[in-house]
Amino acid sequence: MSLLLQDRVYTMQSSTTKRGVYPLHGYKLGLYRLPIKLEEPLEIQSVFDGLKKTFNMDRFADRIYATYTWNEENGPDPDAKGYEEVELNVTVEIVTGEVVDMIYQIFPIEKFGDPQWVQDYRKKADHYAKMVIDTILRNTILADKMAESLMKSEKISQDHALVKLAEMTPLAKIVPDAKPKPKVEAPMEQVETGQAVVLRDGPKPGPIDVEFKSHMRPSSPYKVTANGNMLKTWGRVSADNKNMGVWGETVSVDFDICVADGACIDACPVNVFEWFETLGNPASEKKPLMAREPDCIFCLACEGVCPPQAIKIFQKKA
Repeated sequence: MSLLLQDRVYTMQSSTTKRGVYPLHGYKLGLYRLPIKLEEPLEIQSVFDGLKKTFNMDRFADRIYATYTWNEENGPDPDAKGYEEVELNVTVEIVTGEVVDMIYQIFPIEKFGDPQWVQDYRKKADHYAKMVIDTILRNTILADKMAESLMKSEKISQDHALVKLAEMTPLAKIVPDAKPKPKVEAPMEQVETGQAVVLRDGPKPGPIDVEFKSHMRPSSPYKVTANGNMLKTWGRVSADNKNMGVWGETVSVDFDICVADGACIDACPVNVFEWFETLGNPASEKKPLMAREPDCIFCLACEGVCPPQAIKIFQKKA
């Protein structure tokens, strides 16, 4: 049995359950409520796309449906007299939004043509439903969101959170390439700065220019998907990560200097930073994003441990 939020799993015979109304056509319902958000259309689509070669996937508005199908036989020999087989299935529904609900129903066996000879049907359907849920949570973008939630709620490292997620999803099948590829944004309008853009094959030398706000033009902001925080940027030439410029108004990092050693993530006592992918950047293909910039307590720990001196903390003015 999956350990995933087992204290939040409900089995009931009621026709409805909390969080809106979920009509039942069967008599058993499993509901897992996850403490994460999934609101962006591209993220929702990525879950659908990542598993469509593994399960029968369907999608409607803010809901994704993953169906697992298996065959039951009443005997080992298809040529034997009285041989029967039936195709059974169970569907997991992912309801997205401010929280994510994972729901599955177990229909009466009569729905599949009254094959009363099927053994342990409910037990098997329950097992396969949990396998689908575990597979979704181990392989898709929901894995990253669950790990982040565990890191925040239990104050543990990313590695520990990933180990804990694996323990919570023991029935998961490993699905290669199920996570979304980096978003392809429309090219941003380039601002004439009077300076030629220098393309590098590695990080530029530090330290960060502490006067960057007057030396560089503001560029397109970046929205943090997990919490909606908007990060200001300067000198960001386009969305291909070749020239990223400086990100963050109070927790400022020159991403063209940053080599992603992770020291700032380890040093920050309030978890301001989290990893995010920057494929195409010559300095490193991941960066410590100041996703929770408003939580900064201005202790300067990250600034002090950054080897290439790519970080500058600016105290908010009263």
